[in-house]
Amino acid sequence: MANLSIRNLQKGFDGNSILKGIDLDVRDREFVVFVGPSGCGKSTLLRCIAGLEDVTGGTIELDGRDITEVSPAKRDLAMVFQTYALYPHMTVRKNMSFALDLAGGNKTEVERKVAEAARILQLEPLLERKPKQLSGGQRQRVAIGRAIVRNPKIFLFDEPLSNLDAALRVQTRLELSRLHKELKATMIYVTHDQVEAMTLADKVVVLSAGKVEQVGTPLELYHHPANLFVAGFLGTPKMGFLKGTISRVDSNGCDVTLDAGAIVSLPLNGASLSVGNSVTLGIRPEHLNIANTGDCQMQVIADVSERLGSDTFCHVRTQSGEALTMRIRGDLASKYGETLNLHLDSAHCHLFDAQGLVIANALQVAA
Repeated sequence: MANLSIRNLQKGFDGNSILKGIDLDVRDREFVVFVGPSGCGKSTLLRCIAGLEDVTGGTIELDGRDITEVSPAKRDLAMVFQTYALYPHMTVRKNMSFALDLAGGNKTEVERKVAEAARILQLEPLLERKPKQLSGGQRQRVAIGRAIVRNPKIFLFDEPLSNLDAALRVQTRLELSRLHKELKATMIYVTHDQVEAMTLADKVVVLSAGKVEQVGTPLELYHHPANLFVAGFLGTPKMGFLKGTISRVDSNGCDVTLDAGAIVSLPLNGASLSVGNSVTLGIRPEHLNIANTGDCQMQVIADVSERLGSDTFCHVRTQSGEALTMRIRGDLASKYGETLNLHLDSAHCHLFDAQGLVIANALQVAA
């Protein structure tokens, strides 16, 4: 079993608060991803879990055992760093077995563990090579293999793909996902790349300024963001936001008069709103379309288009200067500077109050 419990975890440097009371549970065999912008505290949180940073306050428990003050070597955790940190004079085999050899492990058992890790990571033909003879992706797999042979309760990954090129990142991401399923292991993974968070995680932890903004499955966070930060951070391209004011409220819902010039009717099912409230309406690129006659229309000016083959991202600006991105078929594109009428489907709109907290999400609106 590998259940991790973090309560009111705090960390400060030189009088500056970095982690501001983190509460989090990681369950056995979960793949949990910490995601957020640079400086949000995600790597610091991981290092506190690993024991590489002392905490200012709070507790960390592993399977009911308080490990807050336990040394890193005795926490039964294994960490894979952004830099591979391999011994350049040792072969792949020796790099993977070194920690076990140092601990006086049984030679036959160590060899068995190295052989099994090499099989899982497809490193068998490379065992006698040295790091300088390996590609970046192969080196990262060796670093992961070094963690696997220790058979830890939890694997900790600190942005392990950030030094790889785009193609290798995709390949290694798939290998990590496959590895999690084969090992049936508990993994905690730090990244600033929300594509990695969405594709790898069972559970995503979104962090901002040392606080947890929201925890949930990738699709829960995508479809039910708790606030403007989460809504804008998850999704590629990101959600578009339009400022507006509540202009009608009754038992059937409300109208939002947008600064951009359109009126959107939302069936909010009794949400607590008043006429005159300032709100922000959010809509994702895949839910914007060219308007048909009779649709809820908003006039915009086309900016540049990005053709990706299967999709085209058309960037546009509203009359009030707000930027939106429309995701359409790859064989279509807007012309720079042309005027377009967009359709906003109320079933796919999100609504946030003046403080940035969610009033209603798309699936709630559609209900």
